[in-house]
Amino acid sequence: MRIDQYLWCVRYYKSRNIASTACKKGQIKINGQVVKASREVLPQDKIEIRKDQINYQCLVMDIPKSRLGAKLVDIYRMDTTPREAFERKDLQQLAQDYYREKGEGRPTKKDRRSLDGYIDEDNMLEE
Repeated sequence: MRIDQYLWCVRYYKSRNIASTACKKGQIKINGQVVKASREVLPQDKIEIRKDQINYQCLVMDIPKSRLGAKLVDIYRMDTTPREAFERKDLQQLAQDYYREKGEGRPTKKDRRSLDGYIDEDNMLEE
């Protein structure tokens, strides 16, 4: 079974298209190697998935025939993600601090003019 289809079957991604896009971006590794979406998955492969700033790790136990219900997922994979991966709130906080405040959106023309005026004053002081 292809890796993108497997990740969709065991409910890591909502669609196969999203799973194949993640493969193209290099967010999926099998046994430590970045793989394409067409890579075949075998039992006992170790998969690492980078999703939402968390590195999920799982071990393939068996290959499902089709998409599974949420209760049956643990039959086909064993989640080996360390607990520390979920407790890294400092990275999420840094990512939120980087962006502008909610509701500010893009700078208006007036904001841009004031920024340009501020930058021009700094350049004149340096000269």
